[in-house]
Amino acid sequence: MINDISRVLLTEEQIRSRVAQLGEELAKDYEGKTPIFVGILKGAITFFSDVVRATPIPCEYDFMAVSSYGAATISSGKIDLIKDLGTDIKGRHVVILEDILDTGHTLKFVTELLAQREPASVKLCVLLDKPERREVPIYADYIGFTIPNEFVVGYGLDYNEVYRNIPFVGVLDPKVYKK
Repeated sequence: MINDISRVLLTEEQIRSRVAQLGEELAKDYEGKTPIFVGILKGAITFFSDVVRATPIPCEYDFMAVSSYGAATISSGKIDLIKDLGTDIKGRHVVILEDILDTGHTLKFVTELLAQREPASVKLCVLLDKPERREVPIYADYIGFTIPNEFVVGYGLDYNEVYRNIPFVGVLDPKVYKK
């Protein structure tokens, strides 16, 4: 797998340091509240786990699964809800944790769906923001890193369900997906 990475974009240490900062920001912003952290499966699971452990306040967890990529390297724009929340969020503070904000279609779909359920607030926390790819107007409230328009894997991000377990974020060599 490592041989398929053309270069490391974010090291383990860079990610660890920024995740700790995000946890401090979230703890400060939600002090005295018990937010519900919503992880978007599968890509956000690594980021989700690290952020909630770095956020020393009472919180709850839940998960959603949505899909817009399949085995492709670009979003189809069509969003499928695979797993919905099991928690009633009415009147609650919700923080969506996602691996990457790319075209924006998936996160726009998720935030609009959750907003219909009358939460006290909905905020978005992403590991990676790729603004060059944005196709719909949506912005994250908390951003780990802003990155260029390159196809990245690792730290939960995949290509065709592989590479999620690489502990850093790397640029996938185009020879892997342009066959």
